[in-house]
Amino acid sequence: MFPKELERHVGPAIDRAVDWLLFEYGAVFDAVSGAVLRLLLQIEAVLRAVPWWLIIAAVGVAAWLLLRRWTSALALMALMFMIGMFGLWALAMETMAIIITSVVLALVLGIPVGVAMAESDRVRAALTPILDAMQTLPSFVYLIPAMMLFGLGKVPAVLATLIYSVPPVIRLTDLGIRQVAASVQEAAIAYGASRWQMLKEVRLPLALPSILAGVNQTTMMALAMVVIASMIGARGIGQEVLLSINRIEVGRGFEAGLSVVALAIVVDRLTQGFARRFEPPR
Repeated sequence: MFPKELERHVGPAIDRAVDWLLFEYGAVFDAVSGAVLRLLLQIEAVLRAVPWWLIIAAVGVAAWLLLRRWTSALALMALMFMIGMFGLWALAMETMAIIITSVVLALVLGIPVGVAMAESDRVRAALTPILDAMQTLPSFVYLIPAMMLFGLGKVPAVLATLIYSVPPVIRLTDLGIRQVAASVQEAAIAYGASRWQMLKEVRLPLALPSILAGVNQTTMMALAMVVIASMIGARGIGQEVLLSINRIEVGRGFEAGLSVVALAIVVDRLTQGFARRFEPPR
């Protein structure tokens, strides 16, 4: 046994730090929580207001335009119809609202950070260990700071999902910009392009396929947090999975799990198709 006299705990210090943060900056956390909640509720209201058949039709049209295969369009429409057939349509829209909110915030935060990493080796060296840690930590760990600072509900679920899903878009934005051919950049400099023009007109457009691949990966990682985020009150389909596990209702859990898989396939195929539209011709 490890000797008791050598034990040291950081838990009490962390508790005191959290209490100090909430006391000193509680208004800031409340403002952030309110802004995220308003955005989430607006997205959820739009998704709930749109008729189910219109969303399924929009998925089919988008699939045909992006993938150019009727079989893929019909398959994705069938997957969305299956979710409604299981009686989980309203919960699926709640889940999609959380995912959309998390991904939007992740892109607003991640793409500028990725650009900063591509522009500065010092920024890249400072952020790389942080991104490594974010991608190494178990997904359950992200629930702890979100729950401590924002309590229970959809807002901490969105913020935990944001933290978990933002590294891919940061990394792939940085990678895409750094992989722009040196000859292309030299030609732009020869024509008198400034640093801002180089970034806006040359590097970002050529890095767009990589950035969109990052968007796809960020979206899929946000979907991976659906069930885990339900543990702190996110609701949605993840709550159905959690309840079925607690009550050992295998059939109910199978339907909810299959619905999560269906959402993941639909989102993955559509975002991949969109990213392929910007790939340079071979």
